[in-house]
Amino acid sequence: MTPAPRRVLVFLIAVVAGIAALAVITSRHRSEIGPRPPAERQPLMLLSSLPLVFGEDFSLKSTGSPLLAKLQTRYAVILISVTSGQELSKARILLMAQPQAQTPENLVALDSWVRGGGRVLLFSDPLLEWPSKRPLGDMLRPPPVFADTGLLAHWGLRLDPPAQRGPATRNLAGFNVLTVSPGKVSGACAISRDGLVASCRIGAGTAVIVADADLLDTAVLGPTSDHNLDAVLRALARLEHS
Repeated sequence: MTPAPRRVLVFLIAVVAGIAALAVITSRHRSEIGPRPPAERQPLMLLSSLPLVFGEDFSLKSTGSPLLAKLQTRYAVILISVTSGQELSKARILLMAQPQAQTPENLVALDSWVRGGGRVLLFSDPLLEWPSKRPLGDMLRPPPVFADTGLLAHWGLRLDPPAQRGPATRNLAGFNVLTVSPGKVSGACAISRDGLVASCRIGAGTAVIVADADLLDTAVLGPTSDHNLDAVLRALARLEHS
């Protein structure tokens, strides 16, 4: 074979290999966020002060949030109210979204659970803009500021409020997501370029901290937040294999 045809052949092989690699990557990404058969949905604990399950009025008629519906396509969701050792024994993965303040004992239990191999995706918002009909001071209203009592500092992190309020585009798990007045994390862990996400290896476990929770309110944010929940599912899928 002369040099010219050989170069053409090499080029075509490279193109085909590139297309095949892209197909594999695309297929993997789709499998990270696509539905699973019920028998393959592993347990996922959910702890949040946000109205993700019952709505603010706790009505049994509530069908839940878009986030809950998405989660249930891939996981068997288990609701927990505290991070006690007994509650955390129910699953290996935990999604926390702007939780109420936990007791020192439960924070110790959470830290021990992560160090023992637990995986947590924590949405910690330093300036929550989520609309609520409940008055300020109501114990059932989501905390306007992430109720951190030393956990993040214990993990070597600092959470700062936004320099400017309002909608902002950030990146989560490879997706551009719409956030509202997002904070910024810094510290000893792997920090995303835009400061939204910290990924921490803690003992045998992993903690991923996201400095915004408003991005979960896609019913209010509208179609510009189409990829927000896909990003959450991909972040959880990556935690499964971390």
